[in-house]
Amino acid sequence: MHRFIHSSSSNCPGGTGAATARVREWMWALGLVTLWYLLAQTGIAFALGVSPEAGAWPRDLGAHLFVGGLLFMMARSVMRFALAMGVLFSAFTVSNAIKLAVLGGPVMPDDFVAAKNLFLLLEGWQLWGSVAMLALPVASLLWMFAWRQPRAWVAVAGAVLAVTAVVSHPAPVVGWMDARFGDWVWNQRGNYEMRGLPLHLVQETARNLSRRAQPPQMAEVDQALSLLGAKPPGRLFKAALQHSDRAGRNVHMIVLESFWDPLPLKAAGLSADPLDPAFRKLWKAAGNARALSPVFGGYTANAEFEALCGFPVQTDAVFFEGRLRRDVPCLPRHLGEAGYRSVASHPNAAPFWNRINAYRRVGFEQYWSDRNFVLDDMNGEFLSDASLYRQVLERIGPELGGGRPLFNYVLTYFGHLDYPLNEARPPVITAATDNGLVSAYANTVYYKSRELMHFLTELRRRDPDAIVVLFGDHLPSLGWNHGGYAESGLLAASRSEFDDAMFRTLVATPLIVIDGRRGPVRTGDLPIYALPALVLDLLGDERETMLRFAAHADDVVRVRPLPGVHFTVEGKALTVCRDGDAQIGCEASSAWVEAISVLKRDLFNGGQHALQAPDRLRRLQTVELEVEELGSDGLDDGIANETDNDV
Repeated sequence: MHRFIHSSSSNCPGGTGAATARVREWMWALGLVTLWYLLAQTGIAFALGVSPEAGAWPRDLGAHLFVGGLLFMMARSVMRFALAMGVLFSAFTVSNAIKLAVLGGPVMPDDFVAAKNLFLLLEGWQLWGSVAMLALPVASLLWMFAWRQPRAWVAVAGAVLAVTAVVSHPAPVVGWMDARFGDWVWNQRGNYEMRGLPLHLVQETARNLSRRAQPPQMAEVDQALSLLGAKPPGRLFKAALQHSDRAGRNVHMIVLESFWDPLPLKAAGLSADPLDPAFRKLWKAAGNARALSPVFGGYTANAEFEALCGFPVQTDAVFFEGRLRRDVPCLPRHLGEAGYRSVASHPNAAPFWNRINAYRRVGFEQYWSDRNFVLDDMNGEFLSDASLYRQVLERIGPELGGGRPLFNYVLTYFGHLDYPLNEARPPVITAATDNGLVSAYANTVYYKSRELMHFLTELRRRDPDAIVVLFGDHLPSLGWNHGGYAESGLLAASRSEFDDAMFRTLVATPLIVIDGRRGPVRTGDLPIYALPALVLDLLGDERETMLRFAAHADDVVRVRPLPGVHFTVEGKALTVCRDGDAQIGCEASSAWVEAISVLKRDLFNGGQHALQAPDRLRRLQTVELEVEELGSDGLDDGIANETDNDV
């Protein structure tokens, strides 16, 4: 046995002995893969409640055996293979299990692009653990590799050819794999459970590659605009004209990290209401409105993109990271064209989620990151909201009554998982549940809401006519598989078990909009992407803008797209539409989602034809008026064809 494990070739005389030894080595190698698989899946299922479904184990094991066999062809010995295989497979499997348990979805191709952000967020043992998860597999593969063996390079060549085939022809790969392994569009956890991790990653990578189509052409953009319908700005909210020498009122947008109302966690047995009574009163005056976020538990940048640019995010990827490739007239740039100065404040590492580039592209003049703040009141690695608000107010205070209006955008950092507090913020709320994250979060909200109200009171005193928008970016993570939420029946452990109401619960956070001296506005539940249009209506800004393409203040039906699913809210009525399922009542909203997707690709990484649409529309309308005056007989085929696509 010792000889088989520690040598890559046999000492037996003759070709038969060598072949027999090699067969035994292969049996050892594949047996080790099988043993690792059984132990890993059983252990993770016990510890985190994450595992492929029973029927998927044979195909998932087969995929691991195939990858393991390819690795063994590259290996110097069984021993080196065993170590490298264990490290590599464990890194992928554990990372996937943690993401599933915390955020409810498996590892996706875009996560590999975004992984670098972990190193900006973590510190201490978590940082070193993440570095090890990346470095150890690479080091072990290099240590394992049989550099002088032709079979190793044959294996590499085979892997390269397979990857090249997928990259070159992704659509047939997706079609074949969808037919064989299935595709649950709105439930990626279910996809992982049906496929296992290797097949899931190959299938979704091919799907991502197949979607990288050319940006939409002008005719496709005009068709999308036509479907959405051209109409003037909504008049539900009538802006008060301010009599001053300034160009407009200040706008303050406060995005609150993981801010949510924990009171519905009935099973938690909280000893007191965590929210500040003053916040609860203000929120009630706003009709207990809720922002409908595109994300749960993380990916704050997607909520930011919606709040700044007025378009929904509906993919399991951070939009700032690779899909925002053009300078765009989002809210900061649109207001800047009217004379506003725009400032973004977030006390995190500046490049996290590509914010340096993203903030520049959407039009911010200045970005204050962790390097621009005194880190004097830390909860773990997170600057407290109290310190952030104080330092922001110190900087913008002199500008509040100046000659140039201000768009002040603040993204808080305190409130991040795992909800640490410092000695100045002792726990004041207890919980009956054994879930420590629930009580930690309740105490975090206790301090976040009070620090917010202290800041808001001072801000409104010093800037009484300002428009203030504040909302939570997403719900907090409260344990594996929706932990605290599942205990209270608010969410199921898996999306496959969600009822319709749970999809709204998954993304609904507190929303308060204050219209200066008029006070809170009763907006009802609003998708976050509808906020820029609302701000413009409150300002009385009726300029043509892309910020109203997706939403108007007087929209009766509000659509919340999510990855693989969307739902509509009309008053108290809720309709959930799952992609891939034929459902009555979903036709119009599905067409809307598709049209918005076309415009989004055009505006943020395409030719931006939609920005010239108003000019084209005016030109076409002028032609139509002239034709009406002259009679239709003079209309040639070229003009007739052009007006067929009129918005």
